[in-house]
Amino acid sequence: MKAVEFTTRWIKNQQILIPAEMQSRLKTDKDVRVIVLIKEPDAYEDLTFQQTAQEQFLKGYSDSDSVYNNN
Repeated sequence: MKAVEFTTRWIKNQQILIPAEMQSRLKTDKDVRVIVLIKEPDAYEDLTFQQTAQEQFLKGYSDSDSVYNNN
């Protein structure tokens, strides 16, 4: 199997637009496998999500649960 990689920001009508310089390389009568990678959020967004999730989780914590923290 041969891999071809390109980046695009163009998604129109729920279709990924392939750059013109890549289109000729992709003309084939064989099956192709498509893998879409989406950039993950930056560290700030990830930290904000973690903090919010932790706050929400701890809202359900009660002082009476502290018995489980003792060894």
